[in-house]
Amino acid sequence: MHPPYETTRPGVQVVLGRRGLMGDRRPVILWLRRDLRLADHPALSAAVARGGPVIPVFVHDEVVETMGAAPLFRLGEGLRVFGRALESHGSRLILRRGRALDVIRGLVAETGAGVVFWSRLYDPAARARDSAVKAALKAEGIEARSFAGHLLFEPWDVLTGLGGYYRVFTPMWRAVRGRDPGSPLPAPVRLPAPESWPASDRLEDWRLGAAMRRGAAVVAPYMGVGEETARDRLAAFVERNIETYAAARDLPGEDATSHLAENLTLGEIGARTVWAAGWRAHEEGRAGAETFVKELVWREFAHQLAYNTPHIVERNWKPDWDAFPWEGGDTPAAEVWRRGRTGIPFVDAAMREMYVTGTMHNRGRMIVASFLTKHLLTHWKVGADWFADCLIDWDPASNAMGWQWAAGSGPDAAPYFRVFNPVSQLEKFDPRHLYPRRWIAEGQRQPPATALTYFDAIPAGWGMSSSDPYPAPIVTPEAGRERALAAYAARGLSATL
Repeated sequence: MHPPYETTRPGVQVVLGRRGLMGDRRPVILWLRRDLRLADHPALSAAVARGGPVIPVFVHDEVVETMGAAPLFRLGEGLRVFGRALESHGSRLILRRGRALDVIRGLVAETGAGVVFWSRLYDPAARARDSAVKAALKAEGIEARSFAGHLLFEPWDVLTGLGGYYRVFTPMWRAVRGRDPGSPLPAPVRLPAPESWPASDRLEDWRLGAAMRRGAAVVAPYMGVGEETARDRLAAFVERNIETYAAARDLPGEDATSHLAENLTLGEIGARTVWAAGWRAHEEGRAGAETFVKELVWREFAHQLAYNTPHIVERNWKPDWDAFPWEGGDTPAAEVWRRGRTGIPFVDAAMREMYVTGTMHNRGRMIVASFLTKHLLTHWKVGADWFADCLIDWDPASNAMGWQWAAGSGPDAAPYFRVFNPVSQLEKFDPRHLYPRRWIAEGQRQPPATALTYFDAIPAGWGMSSSDPYPAPIVTPEAGRERALAAYAARGLSATL
């Protein structure tokens, strides 16, 4: 069950402490995770409403320790920018490293805090950590409260007519399409500060970008860090691109999407803020607006599944797939895929875009995932783990669901006969081949800087050069499809996909 709270109006949650609202002026520890923003932040608003000092804290804890190179690097930049935003509001960000419970418990003792607030997360690792912290703090007489804020709707508030969770996206979309998630909350003017601040680690000492090595300098210019940048991105997208979004979002050679994924995953902009802008555009008759807000609900679907079926993050959602003879991740084929050297331009361009920018076009994600899991018969977890190391917009729920959708082992999955042909897909969505020319240098007389920068981003040990000949396809689309269908039929999977 979700933690109890009092709701004063839609979207505004005000916690009633043991002494009542505004009655307890002891400091509030605001434990920040994927909510690095000031506006539309229910936990922050509730903390300020109590009237006492608010101590924002980020903990480099056991969950953060498991993050991959690119997400960790992006987190560090997000913390840097958010720390400056807090300072502009009379506050500061306290950084501590260690097991979450130990750090929070220590800060309560140091500051005399009476309550700890945080925003809920829904993936299994975060839930296990948060449940342990909440239970321990409550046992010690400390108020510990979690709030909505990462999603539009809580998973337990979006149910089928029979009271269960949605296993297929389209009915879920129909169920929430006309629902009001509540108006975004304004940012506080100032955050009340304590008389003295607890000690803080230096962000530089955490070296969150160390695992990126030379790739950090390549990816950094493509990042859009912080709440202000996220809001500017949203405004620019609504003004310029939302009209044509429904069709243009599938065109990898065009800059037609919002680029908000990296901001949403770290909570640098609230989902309600994005929904409000998109739905307002829809009511104004902007053609692509409904498709845009529908993509927000796809994100909701992923988190609902991570909440209700947590095994989706690590194991096949459909147990029928457990016996499928996937290839592991140490094969030559998987390594060729990782390096963007499959000889299939759409696949290779998408992989290279990821190394240079830290992101990948959504159509590209579908193509590379289908190619790895179906043409190369490699386990989806191999690809999911690689994305978790390379994407600055990595999200545990969306990453797992996206890969299982492409592989066929997940909910609402692509049927077994849908093996994307990466050659015909390129002709359909990028007939001028703008996308591969942008990202693949080999074979071009004057490759663009984007394609050349790939060789600055990848490990030097790969020994690749722009003067290398472009490889022949590791497998043709036709042969790969036939092999995949034969493997499915041999395991009797076609009837269940």
